[in-house]
Amino acid sequence: MESIVISLPDSQRVYVEEQIRLGGYSNASEYFSLLVQLDRKRQAKQRLETMLIEGIESGSAEPMTAQDWEEIRLAVREGTQEG
Repeated sequence: MESIVISLPDSQRVYVEEQIRLGGYSNASEYFSLLVQLDRKRQAKQRLETMLIEGIESGSAEPMTAQDWEEIRLAVREGTQEG
């Protein structure tokens, strides 16, 4: 695991130290690791919401046909045989 050095103004350092104490974190690394995880989840949620909105705005849905399912099956089979 590599280290990252982070410089914070005193007010932010005090805040982080308080969060560590109040939140029961072992150290600043654990606190910042959780912040990164939460940010990744937030960004994934934003991407999903964007895709859902694009899907809704793309027009009315059409029912899947037997041909559509066969093409999906074929693509999956071809994809699993390449590895």
